Amino acid sequence: MELKTVVAALAALGHETRLSVFRLLVQAGPSGLAAGRLAATLALPGATLSFHLSHLVQAGMVRATRHGRSIVYAADLGAMDRLMTDLGEIGRANTSAAHPDSATDTEAETGSGPDDATAALMSARWDGAAGRSG
Repeated sequence: MELKTVVAALAALGHETRLSVFRLLVQAGPSGLAAGRLAATLALPGATLSFHLSHLVQAGMVRATRHGRSIVYAADLGAMDRLMTDLGEIGRANTSAAHPDSATDTEAETGSGPDDATAALMSARWDGAAGRSG
């Protein structure tokens, strides 16, 4: 992903309402949800939901498809995977640059590597996708 794309995705997901919308869409799976159902589920006025969905669509994190008179929104899991990969690469690059020999040493000593942040983000993503709680 280009830097501008990463920044746009993080900015879009960095808002509480947009992150809630995205999580709900991840849980809905590839078939997505109609805008009206999203609004009802999240108890958001249509105009507010539309504002937040437009940010997610523009950032490439959500796809919108017209079905008759309805617009159905779905999370773009491919975009999320690319974002997670890029964030992991940034973390690995920073760890390697700052401590060239530390990645192997850290894993051997603590059992955790430079991917802890990425693993936590992926875990949160899959927890949301599976609809698990606590």
